[in-house]
Formats: sequence, C-alpha cells, structure tokens
Amino acid sequence: MKKKYWYDYLWIWSIIYFALGFFNILFAWLGMIDFLLPLFFAIIGGNKFFCNHLCGRGQLYKVLGENCKCSMNKLTPRWMCSKWFRYGFLVFFLTMFGNMVYQTYLVAGGAQNLREAIKLFWTIRVPWGWTYSVGTTADWIAQFSFGFYSLMLTSLLIGLIVMVFFKPRTWCTFCPMGTMTQMICKIKNKKKGE
Repeated sequence: MKKKYWYDYLWIWSIIYFALGFFNILFAWLGMIDFLLPLFFAIIGGNKFFCNHLCGRGQLYKVLGENCKCSMNKLTPRWMCSKWFRYGFLVFFLTMFGNMVYQTYLVAGGAQNLREAIKLFWTIRVPWGWTYSVGTTADWIAQFSFGFYSLMLTSLLIGLIVMVFFKPRTWCTFCPMGTMTQMICKIKNKKKGE
C-alpha cells in the first residue's frame, strides 16, 4: 500500500472551499491560493509539483472517480489532450477571467452596480442571494468574489463531467493552471539548458 502524506488529503480543501463560498461569497477569495500557488511553484521550482501533489481539485476527482467508482474510466479523447485544445481552453479561460476583473474594475469605479450573481458556465444564473449581505464590504470586493466563485465552480463542474465519462483526472489534461505551469516550466528549463 502506498504511503500517505499530509498533502494526499488536500482534496478536503476543495470541498471546504466550495462549502464556505456557498454560505458566504467572500470566502471565494481563498481560491486565489489555488490560482497563485501553482504559478509560484513553477516559477521557483521549475516543475509541476503543485499539480502532481498539492492540487486538491485533481485529488478530489481521483477520490470520486477511483475510490467512489464515479468514473467510467474511459480513455481521454486525444483531441482533449491536444495542444490546440489545451491552449484554446487557456485563452478562453483567461478571457473569462479578464472579463471578471473588468467587471470588478467597473464596480470599483462606480460605472456599474454590484451584481450579486453566481453564474455557471458563464451564462446560467444561480439564485444564491443569501451568500452575501450588501454593505458588509466594498462592492468591488464582493463583485470579484461572485465572479471568481463562478469561475471556480464552473471549472469544478466541467472537471466533474469529464471525470464521469473519462479517466478521473481528465480535467488535469487541459486545466488552465496546469497549462500555464507547463509553459513556465518549459521556459525555465530551456533557460537552464542554455
């Protein structure tokens, strides 16, 4: 039996994160840990240690897919692993992230009112009005929270969908953070070889 390490239980972090955001949207800011740490590890270490060992989301898919038998465990389609799909999904993801930051900027500048909305797949509005009490913080902080939680929840659902139909960690083949860390590692390792 494989020895367990403390970081083998980080899948619990994913559940806690989404649960906290469900009750108070301001906890969405904690997701920045998952957003910045992979980049930090890739820049400092030149490797994908975070993706391979510390990513709670990837672990959650593995636990659900393998241990709980929620995956059909079919081979991931080749097109889903292809460069054009991975980089295309990264561009799409960064566009959605940029739009979220722009909406936050508009709210901060007073050009737009706070939209208390969680959207799944960038279009479906979820009626979770209880997650935030207006006036508890600056509107731009809340706006970012709603947008970021929507982004994180949508990517979780995409990962769960592909987990069910294919291998448990299929999401990892085109995860935007994984693609970015891979790019950083290639650049860093290329510079080492020069």
